[in-house]
Amino acid sequence: MSKTRQDRTEPEEQDSFLERMIEHTIYGSRWLMAPIYLGLTAALGILIVTFFRQLTLALPGVMQMSESDVILLILSLVDISLAGNLVLIILFSGYESFVSKLAPAEHKDRPAWMGKVDFSGLKSKLIASIVAISAIHLLKVFMDLGKYSQQDLLWYTMIHFSFVVSGVGFAVMDWIDSAARGSISKPE
Repeated sequence: MSKTRQDRTEPEEQDSFLERMIEHTIYGSRWLMAPIYLGLTAALGILIVTFFRQLTLALPGVMQMSESDVILLILSLVDISLAGNLVLIILFSGYESFVSKLAPAEHKDRPAWMGKVDFSGLKSKLIASIVAISAIHLLKVFMDLGKYSQQDLLWYTMIHFSFVVSGVGFAVMDWIDSAARGSISKPE
């Protein structure tokens, strides 16, 4: 009888061991995302180089620039800044949400939103940044209308509008999800 009991427990122990190994492997696979976040750090470096390249090239002729050229330059720099903010949001939130907590995040200069942005918040921040970047690009296009055909203007406007509609769609989906979970208080 003890032999039958032993025969029954060995496969259970093997299944348990196999299950634990699979779970540890799957859990550890989150670290496969770490090189992507390091790549995003390099992308920030590229944005910095691009920002200062544009600024350096524009500075010698700034006194001869028209008002619209100055505004276009500033919009280009703001556009790069927003792209950098977008990369940082993805970098910090993605790493902390999917890989590991950031140890230096306890520093006194830690951004207030770090560690508090969930997937829904990350989605909202991403789409808001994309809409802002698109709006700035569209504004740059409108500042220099002579360079674009009516068809180009229509396409730029439609693309921007699709980003806006997507943002509203994400917000509505999050609102519906929150209402379904009961986290939205209902008016009395």
